Amino acid sequence: MSSEQFQAAHESIYKVGTHLLQYLQDLRQDRLSEGDETKGLQSIENDITKALSALKEQKYQVAVIAAMKAGKSTFLNAVIGADVLASEAEACTICRTDIRPIYNVTTPRLLEYRQGQKKPVVIAEGDASEIRQKFLDRTHKLRATANQDNITRFELEHPIEAISKLSSLTGFTLVDTPGPNEWESAGFSTVTLKQTALEALRTCDAILFILDYSSFKDNTNSELLQDLIEQRGEFLANNTGKIYFILNKVDRKAEGDRAIDEVIGDLKRALIGFGIPEPIIYPTSSWQGLLAKLIQQGTANDNHLKNFKRFFSAKYAVENEEGDLVTPAPKKIASQALKDSFIPAIEESVIQTVVQNSGWNLLSDVLASLIKSGKAIEDTLNTRLIGWEMELESLKQKIEEYKKRADSAKKKVEDVKDSVEQQKQKLMKGFSKGINMFAEAAKTSIQKEIDQIAQSRAITYQPVQLSNINQKSKEQEFNTNSLGEIIEEFSEGILEFFPGLRGLTKIFKAGVKVGESLLSSLNRTFPEYLDSKDSFVKTDNTKIADPYKIRVKSSKEVETIKITINEFCTPHIQKLWLETQDILVRSGNEIREKLVQKIQTDIQIISNELSEYLGNTLEVEFHINKIQFPKFKFKGLDAVIQHQQNVIIGNKPEKVRGSCCQPDYFVDIPIIGDVYDIDLKETARLIQQKIDEQVLRNHYLLERVIDKQVSRDFRDAEQQINEYMNRFQEQFNRVLQERETRESEKKQILANLETQKAKLNEYLNELAPIQASLNSWKPE
Repeated sequence: MSSEQFQAAHESIYKVGTHLLQYLQDLRQDRLSEGDETKGLQSIENDITKALSALKEQKYQVAVIAAMKAGKSTFLNAVIGADVLASEAEACTICRTDIRPIYNVTTPRLLEYRQGQKKPVVIAEGDASEIRQKFLDRTHKLRATANQDNITRFELEHPIEAISKLSSLTGFTLVDTPGPNEWESAGFSTVTLKQTALEALRTCDAILFILDYSSFKDNTNSELLQDLIEQRGEFLANNTGKIYFILNKVDRKAEGDRAIDEVIGDLKRALIGFGIPEPIIYPTSSWQGLLAKLIQQGTANDNHLKNFKRFFSAKYAVENEEGDLVTPAPKKIASQALKDSFIPAIEESVIQTVVQNSGWNLLSDVLASLIKSGKAIEDTLNTRLIGWEMELESLKQKIEEYKKRADSAKKKVEDVKDSVEQQKQKLMKGFSKGINMFAEAAKTSIQKEIDQIAQSRAITYQPVQLSNINQKSKEQEFNTNSLGEIIEEFSEGILEFFPGLRGLTKIFKAGVKVGESLLSSLNRTFPEYLDSKDSFVKTDNTKIADPYKIRVKSSKEVETIKITINEFCTPHIQKLWLETQDILVRSGNEIREKLVQKIQTDIQIISNELSEYLGNTLEVEFHINKIQFPKFKFKGLDAVIQHQQNVIIGNKPEKVRGSCCQPDYFVDIPIIGDVYDIDLKETARLIQQKIDEQVLRNHYLLERVIDKQVSRDFRDAEQQINEYMNRFQEQFNRVLQERETRESEKKQILANLETQKAKLNEYLNELAPIQASLNSWKPE
């Protein structure tokens, strides 16, 4: 399905759906004037309204992730068609920025959202240059103050040239996410930044990794690939069609550099090695694409023109009649320069991916909802027609029989509910096991770091205790090596239902990359305490019998050690939790989808039996009441988790510290006695206590999420069959009342019903060819 076909289908569905809604509202108004409460029709109207709202408001998110200096801001500017995002030689992306399209009649704005506040704050308004400068100033201030204002995300409202002709994509959003080396910015929340990137991988409709052509093999870009891709190969392989790798800055290729095709070949082999079978790779020059767009639009300033002439115009020089090379004016070559930048090709491919997958799913779900609503209206009209044509006593008998059938169906629905409850408990158990596995891995890892310090001290000053430390080290080694066995024990009886736990086994065994060890961090902080064996021991020249106790010279040194330990342990545990959370949420989404399919199938069987009974009893063909779970109603577990977390903390900034998905593991390490002694055993115990506290919060939140989401899924299916049953009951009762008082109007009532049915069929007939077209465009 092309973007043009998507646009046309979108407009057609909305047009017919709006007409159907108006038809139903008029029908209800007529019924209300006759004293009919029309509750059944009200539920149908609600369904149509929700479907049409989803058609207009659905978000399509395209995440852009890059290591610093890869040219992400320039790339985004090229897609937007404005030089609105600043690009510097420092990490500029301090938190997520959503870029949403507006039209020319609206003034561009930059908004910021703060933790605990529902309404955003406008921090800039005006043209691109003004927003750019204020955005840069705001970024510098937040970085300098370590985000004391608790900014959670920015939102830029600005025309996006790439989709300017597609009004059906008003919900299109470019998601600017921080890259891995921006996670480590001094004084900034690394866990929040990485969490943003991982969430984008799970939830966005397309994902673009921006790589620097000249340096993608260096540590920076290797980290991008390894930290976000390597451990998620299976997940990314299953979503390979929506993931792009953009090799940026190809315009910087020098004469002696490797050929672009060679670099792409190496990159392709690396990605295949990470588990992505058919990686989509595009070379691009974002800078050339941006300048060319600005020149085409007539919005390029003198500096833009100067840069275009300096860096790109020469390759478009042509010979004149005298044989001299002449460089055409920028305006004349801008179109070709834009095409050569590959920006339009990337835009077209990404938009195609969005509309072909998420767009098709939306149109299909909305159309199915409208068709179901139309058929439900037709069933109510047919019920009234049959009720008027049937003998009155026979009608009363049929109604009593129907009540018994409906009661039987409700009991069967209760049986489904019991089955769903059992599955829900298994899902909650899987999350609980995963959290416990995290706790065991985190505690084991921290204890190992503490033991390493003690072992180093014992080797130097306390040889008599070396055997004890060595024994403890062996025990620690056993704990680490046997972690897989511990995980198997935790996950016993649940792996078949929750296979994602196996992914946790792999991550916990491999560990999480955190740089140097805690011992190395202390040695680097206190070089004066090192002996010839690089052991952290020379503390006030005092030998302490217990290697787990450190004596220093002053309270200032105590505070420094506290900070060093906390700055090592906190990100170590947080990163482990992010990896755990990522697997749990991805697995939870998959299992929830399977559970929904089970609910849908079981309730559909009950509904079909009822439809068949009605058809046979009343001798008319009723439509199947399709139990639907449109994707536009479920935003994913990430959104549910965020909502529940906001409910729990009450959206109060002072409660953010230590919340479930933003854990805090900072401990206030106690000083022993009157001297400056630090007890490492007590330090480990306090950290482990923090982990236990976090585990309790995680258990509570995630169990709450699963409980509410699965219960909501069942209620949704239950509501659909209940509304189906109630509509028939309502129509039967209404016909009985009418026939007792309006029997003389029978002929006119039947004629009106036939007229209403004919009008309804006009709309249903308009939807049929749209459905046929959508089916022919269905993605493979």
